[in-house]
Amino acid sequence: MKTEEIKQLFQQFEAAAIDFEGVECWSARELQKLLGYSKWENFEKVINKGKDACQNAGEDISNHFPDIRKVIEAGKGAQHEITDILLTRYACYLIAQNGDSRKEEIAFAQNYFALQTRRAELVEKRLLEFERVKAREKLSQTEKQLSGILYERGVDSQGFAIIRSKGDQALFRLNTLMLKRKMGVPKNRPVADFLPTITIKAKDLAAEMTGLNVQSKDLKGQNAIEKEHVDNNLAVRNMLTQRGIVPENLPPAEDVKKLQRKLNADEKKLLKNKSKKK
Repeated sequence: MKTEEIKQLFQQFEAAAIDFEGVECWSARELQKLLGYSKWENFEKVINKGKDACQNAGEDISNHFPDIRKVIEAGKGAQHEITDILLTRYACYLIAQNGDSRKEEIAFAQNYFALQTRRAELVEKRLLEFERVKAREKLSQTEKQLSGILYERGVDSQGFAIIRSKGDQALFRLNTLMLKRKMGVPKNRPVADFLPTITIKAKDLAAEMTGLNVQSKDLKGQNAIEKEHVDNNLAVRNMLTQRGIVPENLPPAEDVKKLQRKLNADEKKLLKNKSKKK
């Protein structure tokens, strides 16, 4: 997400917050719009998942999801009542957690409601960290799926490690050992844990391409699949370098495992502080 988009969403979420008997809340009807749901019925399903999560955490649902009724204008001066729900910050967080994080509004909300200090720059920083952690998780999933595809085509775990290493060498123009030395990565840790988001996604794209082409071309055996993976990494590298991005020259990023612990700590703070705002 761009900085301007983040600031705009931040302002919208801030403006929608209300004070109800000293508790910071959001209207579910307003949150529906902010999270990009066009139909209340669809958003209600996400709310119900949030309620289930609240109950599973041992919390009283009524403290975080109290039902209310509100009067709206129906046109030509007519009015009618509709159901609504007041949502605490914790409730909003649980709803966002059960939404589709591929949607920008949901990804923003997951991070906005997890932070107790509401500042746009903090939300933006956390969003970037969140994106990198998610990209690393996606790469792990892609590589796991690719390993399964290759195993069915005569490539064992050792062969897969060699293929993956050859792919990295094509993408970075350095072998794994040299890349680790350049980036200061511990010998016992994967390089991907210290890559910036763009190169994590580059590796993921090349691996996705390999998985697709191995199946569509019906490739078998280590040599044929290794060539395919190297070609795909070279193609991704060429795309990046044409845009002035040289993968091996990008500075290393913070250990993704530390980032994950930091994000988890923010969530624990939210759980710890939620009762203070009741």
